[in-house]
Amino acid sequence: MRRRPRLFVTVLLALLVVLAGCSGAGDSAAGGNDAGGEATNLDQSTPAASSGGDGGSADEAAQSGDAESASSTQFAARRELIRTGEVRLLVDDFASAERNLTAAVEARGGYVSDTSQQVRGRENETWTTGTVVLRVPKENFSALLDDVRAEGEVQQSKTATEDVTEQVVDLEARLENLRAERDRLRTLYESANETEDVLRVGQELSETQEEIERTEARLRALEGRIAYSTLTVELSEPRPEYEQIRRAAWYDTSAVTAFLDSVDGVIVVLRAAFVGAAYAAPYVLVFGLPLVGAALFVRRRRWLRRLR
Repeated sequence: MRRRPRLFVTVLLALLVVLAGCSGAGDSAAGGNDAGGEATNLDQSTPAASSGGDGGSADEAAQSGDAESASSTQFAARRELIRTGEVRLLVDDFASAERNLTAAVEARGGYVSDTSQQVRGRENETWTTGTVVLRVPKENFSALLDDVRAEGEVQQSKTATEDVTEQVVDLEARLENLRAERDRLRTLYESANETEDVLRVGQELSETQEEIERTEARLRALEGRIAYSTLTVELSEPRPEYEQIRRAAWYDTSAVTAFLDSVDGVIVVLRAAFVGAAYAAPYVLVFGLPLVGAALFVRRRRWLRRLR
């Protein structure tokens, strides 16, 4: 009777162990299935995410390339050019040519910026030369150049074009940075509490403002030269022609002409001597007579000594 309870307990414990093992195996299998599902889902989502990331990078690269291409195209389309020219003209009348050039440049929307004039002469003949500087809108430069060349005989003509696009872009970018720096300093100045900070920020703000004004002045000057082209015109009237008279050699002169020329020479010499004597007479009277009197006085004293 004692063995049966022990056997019953042993069998019951064995059944509990078996049930516990089956339950743990089921949980492990379920967990393995869940993990496998998650791994499968992760593996399936990874290529999609990878492909999405590659697509995003490609789109960003394409957009960046398009932006750079657009910027390059805009820079190439924007060309800031300074055009200048010089023309040397031979004109019949300086004043008339100057009036015509003034009317021509004003008709083209420009103006005369500088003029100079100089009158030259030789004997009884004179001629005028000078320079007229014309400023005209850049789109009318070629038309004005044709008007100037038609005003007289062209002796020299040349034009030049300077590309200042890079300078303009640099100045504009510098202005933008300086203005941003000025705004930042103003914010710091308003929020500063310490006296030292206020003075330091105020000094930096003043220097930045001065730099902005200088840069703006340079940009305005450059833009003015771009908007209005410069044409310098040198005007000159023709010089009078002179005939040089060739004198005959002395041995080609006739005897009578030579004698008369000699008589004239003698007369000139006598006249010069007479005029010289007239100039010298006052000096002789003032300085010569006292000297003569002194010499006579000395000679008389010597003569008296010899007599004694």
